[in-house]
Amino acid sequence: MSKTQRLDITLPIDLALAVSAKVAAGEYATESAVICAGLHLLLQGGPAKANWLRTEVTMAYDALKADPTRAVSVGQVRARLAALSGRHADRAG
Repeated sequence: MSKTQRLDITLPIDLALAVSAKVAAGEYATESAVICAGLHLLLQGGPAKANWLRTEVTMAYDALKADPTRAVSVGQVRARLAALSGRHADRAG
């Protein structure tokens, strides 16, 4: 078993609610598990991924929050991918 250290952290309300939602949905067993998973992802990508998360992902999130009608459903994404896949298959053949 790995060693652990207890930390006391403070999060903005929206992030705290997102962490709680992950636990409530059963995606993670504890709030600590959510934070650990996020930190692992951040550390795996190094500075480039951290910068991408701070800039592009944050801007996309803010834009979607400001205008939720910009969101697309899973079905729409699948249809777009299928259409793209079909176009690529046509070019190869």
